[in-house]
Amino acid sequence: MAEVQPLRALHYDPATVGELADVVAPPYDVIDASQRAALIERSPFNVVAVDLPQGDPDPYATAGELFASWQEQGVLTRDEEPAIWAHTQQYAGPDGRTQTRRGFFARVRIEPYGPGTVRPHERTHPGPKEDRLRLTRATKANISPIFSLYSDPEQAAWSALEPHTRDAPWAQITDADGTVHRLWRVADPDAIATVQQATSGSELLIADGHHRYETMQTYADEVGGDGEHRYMLMCLVALEDPGLTVFPTHRLVNKLDAAKREALGNALRRDFDLEEVPLEQIAPPPGEGPLEMGYIDGHHQRPYRLRLKDQAIADAALPDRSPAYKQLDTGVLEALVLKGALGYSDEDISHFNGLFYARDTEEALEMVRSGDYEAAFLMRPTPVRQVQEVAAAGENMPPKSTFFFPKLLTGLLFNPLV
Repeated sequence: MAEVQPLRALHYDPATVGELADVVAPPYDVIDASQRAALIERSPFNVVAVDLPQGDPDPYATAGELFASWQEQGVLTRDEEPAIWAHTQQYAGPDGRTQTRRGFFARVRIEPYGPGTVRPHERTHPGPKEDRLRLTRATKANISPIFSLYSDPEQAAWSALEPHTRDAPWAQITDADGTVHRLWRVADPDAIATVQQATSGSELLIADGHHRYETMQTYADEVGGDGEHRYMLMCLVALEDPGLTVFPTHRLVNKLDAAKREALGNALRRDFDLEEVPLEQIAPPPGEGPLEMGYIDGHHQRPYRLRLKDQAIADAALPDRSPAYKQLDTGVLEALVLKGALGYSDEDISHFNGLFYARDTEEALEMVRSGDYEAAFLMRPTPVRQVQEVAAAGENMPPKSTFFFPKLLTGLLFNPLV
């Protein structure tokens, strides 16, 4: 069961750094070199200097020294009193609807994956984990939070925190996507006790941050014993929160020789009913049941809606998988098309070898129009219920099966591990 605790957060001192918008950043794994430079230009104290470190001969040592110096200078200050931090994100998603997602930051005890504790839902890879482990060793802190989901049908935790959000927020930041992030520090013992009670029987489902969670398991075991290093920074959102949405991530392929193009065409005709549709209808609506997706290739430029002819086709292609996984759009596409027809390996899929992921329909279509990619598969969003069922079966989804939007900012809070 989840052990949720208030934390003595380490955070920027606005009196020293100025506007918090200048020192926070998106998650490190979506930042390229030019974006990193732009963030550093905003402020030398921007968190990206630590979270995406540079420096010779050891960038991680540089990050650790910088993080320590910021604390010595008073750029970062640590609270004397533990608190839970209420958090809202007001956003317009790829579907254009404006919503507000509500959650809270706390420190959560690290537990092994398993029933009743913590469930992953996506595969992980050694490279990112080694990177985050070296950064954690150097900084002795959680620089960015894990995003996790828990069940709270009565919304008891948020009901305890909500009265405190009627005051002015400790921080309010509008990011590049137009999302408004608001943060309130809640030290009220009764509110904290209610949050702990509401989460005490919960199983946590990691929505974003699998590599960092597994990194912290390794780090905690390296240090050994008990202490601050057995807890990590999380933002928790209730599965029942009306602002929780999952959007699709579309698949694009390239580097197709004549044999692969022929194999792809044969597989699509064999396994799917193809219907030509207007371009504006190429993205399938949300739904469940046998796989349905949009498709367009760079040669014919004709938009199609593809529907799996029979669920038995997916069942046969995934004989060792759970019933929930056999209904998973990204899993069925991977089995029938990406691995089956095109011969991609897990390594290819994970490392973008001939494959790319687009966040919205227009981006996917433009990549095909430009000739950078030869075909696009437009996916449905994965329902949260399906994410739960696949995780409960002890299975991990293919990469980028879920797109939880908006992302959490890095730099709002840090969790010291000493």
